[in-house]
Amino acid sequence: MLAEIGRVSLFLKDALLQGLTPKIFLRQILEQMMRIGYFSLPVVGLTAFFTGGALALQIYLGSSRFNAESLVASIVALGITRELGPVLAGLMVAGRVGASIAAELGTMRVTEQIDALVTLATNPFKYLVGPRIIAAVVTLPILVGIADIIGIMGGYIVGTRSIGLNGYAYIRNTADFLEFGDVTSGLIKAAVFGFIIAVMGCYHGFNSKGGAQGVGRATTNAVVSSAILILAANFALTSLLFAD
Repeated sequence: MLAEIGRVSLFLKDALLQGLTPKIFLRQILEQMMRIGYFSLPVVGLTAFFTGGALALQIYLGSSRFNAESLVASIVALGITRELGPVLAGLMVAGRVGASIAAELGTMRVTEQIDALVTLATNPFKYLVGPRIIAAVVTLPILVGIADIIGIMGGYIVGTRSIGLNGYAYIRNTADFLEFGDVTSGLIKAAVFGFIIAVMGCYHGFNSKGGAQGVGRATTNAVVSSAILILAANFALTSLLFAD
């Protein structure tokens, strides 16, 4: 475990010092932003919508026992923006994008394409790792912002159509209870999660070996390590951002 932590630390050092310093490959960054952000929007949006609806239903079933149905909108908005929005978006993107990054770079490693970049005097950290980290850090907060809106909308639709809550009161309770810090805390988490996903995907892809089986192991390890680190980072960030 200590050896793996050391290897990840050394890779992270090279990624930061080499991949995130000039020269920047702008075309690669824009391409990765499309792949990581735009193409992940459908799965993140659907996840947020159904999560918001299920959350509203569960909160209503619990709060109705204490005649506190008016809290449904407030708790849904708080739960989506603070926790469920960034965490679920991070996990979905880790499964979709983290696996893709690891498989792509792993295939390039076992077919010696990364070695060919070095032969052509192109730093692979600048060309492959840096653009993916920048794109993930930039696009994840945008995805989470959209997921927050869709998740709250899912709670609104379930609350007004299935449960029978008043639509105006639902929107008013959401607007009165939700604060700017609740939204920004989720966006900060999203940027950290994007960094984790990109680094883990690139690390396992870069260090894959053993042909097709090695690429498969790298893909699996990238998704699993990203998910675990996202959950651990979420706990740490929650303790830090909301510590009184």
